[in-house]
Amino acid sequence: MTERVIEANLLSVDDLVKLGDARFEIIHEELIEMAAVGVTHQLIARNVQRVIDPYISSRNLGEVFADGFTYLMFSDARGLKASFIPDVSFIRAENILKLVDPTRPYPGIPDLAVEVVSPGDDADQLMLKVRTYLEKGTEQVWILYQTVREVHQYRLDQNPPVRIYRGAESLDLETLFPGLLLTPEMIFELPAWANVKSE
Repeated sequence: MTERVIEANLLSVDDLVKLGDARFEIIHEELIEMAAVGVTHQLIARNVQRVIDPYISSRNLGEVFADGFTYLMFSDARGLKASFIPDVSFIRAENILKLVDPTRPYPGIPDLAVEVVSPGDDADQLMLKVRTYLEKGTEQVWILYQTVREVHQYRLDQNPPVRIYRGAESLDLETLFPGLLLTPEMIFELPAWANVKSE
């Protein structure tokens, strides 16, 4: 999604909450206003969620969250250096922070973050997000490139950390979701009415 830098001053959690329904992320200490995304973007994110959510729910593995769930990435609440809103995310049951206010942004990190890339996204900002996710302890980050229909899977437990999947290749999910089948074909499959030029 196309982004606009608003300011570089460090905001507190209270400042972020006061922004209301506007969609903002903090990337490398910069406040970024997130632009609206197209239908294709939402359908791709939905495809991922539709596959992983039943698997996770049936096994009580944790919680899956859709777009709009804000992670503060263990930043200092008085001066946030990072605040991300992945398109889909997952937190293991044992890692869900207890005694947090559920009406405010989540102070921790996801175990899985899924980001759908739209034309116009800033590549440098995207890589800064990937780096921050991994440095803070996120197990996997999936970057979904809808134009070329590729999944770039970044893993904390691998070096080099990235693997690229195309077509019918099955993502390696054994450490997160053993036995679950997910391929780029499944992720990027669109209904007939949506098979038009990307956003």
